[in-house]
Amino acid sequence: MLRVILVVVLLLVAVLLIVVAMRPASFRVQRSLRIGVPREALFALVSDFHQFDAWSPWAALDPGMQKRFSGAERGQGAVYEWLGNSKVGQGRMEIIDAVEPARVVIKLDFLKPFVAHNTAEYVLAEAADGTEFTWLMHGPNSFMSKLMGLFFSMDRMVGAQFEQGLASLKALAEGQRLIRN
Repeated sequence: MLRVILVVVLLLVAVLLIVVAMRPASFRVQRSLRIGVPREALFALVSDFHQFDAWSPWAALDPGMQKRFSGAERGQGAVYEWLGNSKVGQGRMEIIDAVEPARVVIKLDFLKPFVAHNTAEYVLAEAADGTEFTWLMHGPNSFMSKLMGLFFSMDRMVGAQFEQGLASLKALAEGQRLIRN
């Protein structure tokens, strides 16, 4: 009887490993929102890491988070590093490409609570009465990420945070427009 249970457990583990191995090698999370300001004004906000905490969905999770800015003041070469509580972890962002006013590409390195190396992008497209702003993140799906993906949806978890950040960015950008008028 013990031998049968052991064989069944081994078969279940083998099936689980096969299912995990067959999952996609990469992931992509994307959300978009129309924001009622010109692309140039929005680009100025999102290409400057000094402005990031004003609309970031993670800034409020740790008001005592340590931040360090280095490299360029804004745009390509700008760097933002953070060290925070267990909700925000530790990591580094660097703008590796900035095409004004259309796109910002960020190398995103998470160091804690887990190591991950991804790419984030902001795409700013002209839209009626403003800008169609798209925030996306993509990267490799490690074996552990594939395994976790069986139980947690990266798209739902990160996507919800992107939606929160986009709403804050919209409020900030449109509020600044009203102040300037």
